[in-house]
Amino acid sequence: MKLKTFLLTALLAVVYVLHQDFWNWKEAYPLVFGFLPIGLAYQAGYSILAAAMMGVLVRTVWPKHLENVEPETNDPRESLS
Repeated sequence: MKLKTFLLTALLAVVYVLHQDFWNWKEAYPLVFGFLPIGLAYQAGYSILAAAMMGVLVRTVWPKHLENVEPETNDPRESLS
């Protein structure tokens, strides 16, 4: 297995495990910024991490051949000739 594939798979696994937020279920304190429960702040941070991970995945492993598609024309005059 290539190193890049292994690292991206490991990143995906780490982000998946971090999504299983079992340690903040029963406690709302401490409050982050004085008003935001810790569980909600964790989920906000996790959402930013997941978006960054998806950006990395799209930049590194998106299939390039999907971008080389001719645009479809929807001009009705072309179908008459």
